[in-house]
Amino acid sequence: MTSRHDGTPQSEFRGRARTVLLRLQELHPKLIDLSLGRLEQLLARLGHPERKLPPVIHVAGTNGKGSTCANLRAIAEHAGLRVHVMTSPHLLDVTERFRIAGTLVSEDALIETLEEIERINDGAPITVFEVLTAAGFLLFSRHPADLTILEVGLGGRYDATNVIPTARACIITSVSLDHQAFLGDDIAQIALEKAGIIKPEVPVIVAPQEPDALEAISLCAQNNDAPLSLLGDDITVQLSKNGLAYRDEQGALSLPAPALTGPHQAENAGLAIAALRRSGLSLPDSAYEGIAQAHWPARLQPLHGTLAALLPAHWTLTLDGGHNPGAGQALAAFLKTQNDRPLHLIIGLKDSKDVSGFLRPLLPLAHTVHAVAEPEQHLAMPVDTIIEAAQSLGVSAQRGPTVRDALSHLARNAQPDAGPARVLICGSLYLAGCVLAQDGTSLR
Repeated sequence: MTSRHDGTPQSEFRGRARTVLLRLQELHPKLIDLSLGRLEQLLARLGHPERKLPPVIHVAGTNGKGSTCANLRAIAEHAGLRVHVMTSPHLLDVTERFRIAGTLVSEDALIETLEEIERINDGAPITVFEVLTAAGFLLFSRHPADLTILEVGLGGRYDATNVIPTARACIITSVSLDHQAFLGDDIAQIALEKAGIIKPEVPVIVAPQEPDALEAISLCAQNNDAPLSLLGDDITVQLSKNGLAYRDEQGALSLPAPALTGPHQAENAGLAIAALRRSGLSLPDSAYEGIAQAHWPARLQPLHGTLAALLPAHWTLTLDGGHNPGAGQALAAFLKTQNDRPLHLIIGLKDSKDVSGFLRPLLPLAHTVHAVAEPEQHLAMPVDTIIEAAQSLGVSAQRGPTVRDALSHLARNAQPDAGPARVLICGSLYLAGCVLAQDGTSLR
């Protein structure tokens, strides 16, 4: 499973670590090459740090992985545990990928680790993601903690994070069509790749899935003698104005509402709770109140900085990195509950994404639509492509062509006596990174 490497722009890497990463990028001709052999050889030369991690919870899926990891960390830290976390991609700086016992890695520590790996790898073919994964394992193995949370980068079965020998629990979030060039053309094939993280006899917690996806995941769990718990069946979560009601075979919990916004976040919180209850860590019931403290950037995140200041004072500006059909549906479900004022969409996608699938549930809810592509946005879809897709769905979209241009246009055309309105920027995590940088938001 390979992808032609057409050159990752330097803007994807920022800070002093960029020099090392761009140098390492030249060691393999492909940006994405899903296999485990290269990393396994490197980790052996590094002394197998992947075998020296604190207890692991491994998270795969299409949508909700990052939010689920954020809930896992919030719960564990609320219980007083020290938590390592490895996630991807980063939005502003590569250091965001590594949280060591609760603190983001410093740039100095990351550079030192990357240079150590570079020396030991000694020019052998390796992808940048494999190097970053090795760096996370090396950092985590050298600092004590009580829990390790690993987010899969792409797929599962051949993802670099899947070199770990075992886990305390595995989570598979909602699976939908995405990355078909690497994972398969239909939902069952994609689900099978995601289910590749399931370990022998390790509990696996699964979000509600389409029937074909659930069948593939269930078969993989059965082949590994892995106890499978399904959200909505073995586990129930219900969000109300009073908070989150959770129930599984261990009993019921009455919890505050998740801090992360949107109906779909109840599901992500439920997955995190279920995994920790099956992990053997024996957390007190009060620990699960940590879901009210979870934070994950670019997930229906309100903005209040430089970009927000371009809009009328009574307007709100929100950012979301959702970028595939499943994410579009989840966003639409949330937006339907927020229909008390006009909605203006600003949309920019990565060039390989299913633009029509993402737009279809969102466009009927929008008062206006602006298509954008930031100059520094990695592999940005052309603005005209987004406009044409919207037109094919019966909606007229305007050219931004940038987020700042679109916001300025909305502000100029706002009627002085008009009421409040909502603006949502969405479609790409790469776009989200550009927006956060322009808005002046820090993620440390």
